[in-house]
Amino acid sequence: MGKGLFQEEIALVESCETLVMKGRVEHVVGLTAELANFPAPVGAVCRVEGGKAAGIEGEVVGFKADKAVVMPYGSTQGLKAGDWVRCLGPRQNVAVSMDLLGRVLDGRGRPRDSRGGILGGKRACIYQTPPDPLKRRRITEPIGTGVRSMDGLLTIGRGQRIGIFSGSGVGKSILMGMMARFTEADANVIALVGERGREVREFIEKDLGEEGLKKSVVVVATGNEPALLRVKAALTATTIAEYFRDQGLDVMLMMDSVTRMAMALREIGLSAGEPPATRGYPPSVFATLPRVLERSGCGEEGSITGIYTVLVEADDMNEPVGDTCRGILDGHIWLSRELAVQHHYPAISPLESISRLANDVTDDEHRQAAAEIKSILATYRRSEELINIGAYVRGSNTQIDLSIEMMPAIRDYLRQGMGESSSFQEARDSIVQLADKARARRGATHADRQEAAAEKTPPENE
Repeated sequence: MGKGLFQEEIALVESCETLVMKGRVEHVVGLTAELANFPAPVGAVCRVEGGKAAGIEGEVVGFKADKAVVMPYGSTQGLKAGDWVRCLGPRQNVAVSMDLLGRVLDGRGRPRDSRGGILGGKRACIYQTPPDPLKRRRITEPIGTGVRSMDGLLTIGRGQRIGIFSGSGVGKSILMGMMARFTEADANVIALVGERGREVREFIEKDLGEEGLKKSVVVVATGNEPALLRVKAALTATTIAEYFRDQGLDVMLMMDSVTRMAMALREIGLSAGEPPATRGYPPSVFATLPRVLERSGCGEEGSITGIYTVLVEADDMNEPVGDTCRGILDGHIWLSRELAVQHHYPAISPLESISRLANDVTDDEHRQAAAEIKSILATYRRSEELINIGAYVRGSNTQIDLSIEMMPAIRDYLRQGMGESSSFQEARDSIVQLADKARARRGATHADRQEAAAEKTPPENE
């Protein structure tokens, strides 16, 4: 037996409970059950033994006086006072292995497809701590997402964490599918948290596709499943991504969505008796978000590039969850509903988006080109209303004239079909060419103006 395998066996033995811990159900209130004489720690997994509810599993989420508050992983139907509940272990573990690639799992890391169990690997606790900040490698290299507008104007680094913010129905799932298929990462881990049941298979077969699934692990907890499983899906996906990172891989972790995870945390907190605070969210939600989001990033070997979608209420980026995530993450991508209704996909608005590490992972030529194109976009935005109503007269302002001339080419650059692949180098070279074209036109306009001015100026001998 190898040294590593021996150590894993020892750790497994040490984690086993030597005593059987049981308690009785006293009350069932809403989504929780209160157990007497059950001193299990928060996070402990337990199961009902006997009665109509036999086999139902749950987790300790808090305490009220001397009673443990347990939230089931399923329905509480059939549960009654006096049922015995047994503690299965002090924490939730999942199987992690390279065999997970290409698989679809449930929120607890169990296979949800029809391909059998997980081969090999080990068990890992889903409650891990973020890497030591002093041991994180600096982010110095870009990672290609396969999305031209992101790679060119909002470049992401290997190990960066960025949020995709939008309202509902603006194209988050399509964008995630494109990145999963075309990214330069070695592996993808995709968490579908609180997703509509109809959209799961659609995402896997249509947006992700067979090519994307081959190098991906999909963890699913639909909106009809209990809040605990929705939170577990996010933690399980993060744990799997950490395992791949520790194998030296560059991993892309995509979570859709953080908002639904926060809603599930709110449901758990309120059921456990926690007081509501900001817009009904208890304080534990805002304490949990950084602990989950900080787990991605660079390790001592591999990296986890985190892509987190944030479903904002009423397209308001300043609502509590969105505002909190924006403060934690290393940048945000805003999907504009105005662009989406114009069939502009992906509906990324570069002026409302930012990548805080773009300057650290791009060369001077790339940075200057991106700044040039953003400046043209900003100029056109300021004057768009005048242009559309015909109030602007060509020749009044050279910057506005340039923006009008360049906008068709810029729009073509920002648009990209679902099946259209774009490498990072292609995105970089194209944005540089656009910027060079803009500078050439600006120079030509300046020369024309000087020539016109010279023609109007009378000679000195006159």
